[in-house]
Amino acid sequence: MITKDEFVQKMHAKLDQWNTEIDALKAKADSAEAEARTEYHKQLDALRGKRDDARNKLRELESAGENAWEDLKAGVEMVWESVSEAVRSATSRFK
Repeated sequence: MITKDEFVQKMHAKLDQWNTEIDALKAKADSAEAEARTEYHKQLDALRGKRDDARNKLRELESAGENAWEDLKAGVEMVWESVSEAVRSATSRFK
């Protein structure tokens, strides 16, 4: 079974990966035609919002006691999957 610290480290690594992917998408959006650029930036704003929600959930989990973190883990994993899907979707739209 994964420990709280291992889980938190894994989630921080994923946040770092998302930040890198979002930065790459922003670069693509900035170089797009004006009409597409507006839409891309709207999608990026939504993606950043989801990422921020995930970061907040992770902070809740980090501050939870050893007994309570398992209860929060499922919620964090659901948010994480939502953000992962949003990143995958945005990446495919930006191609």
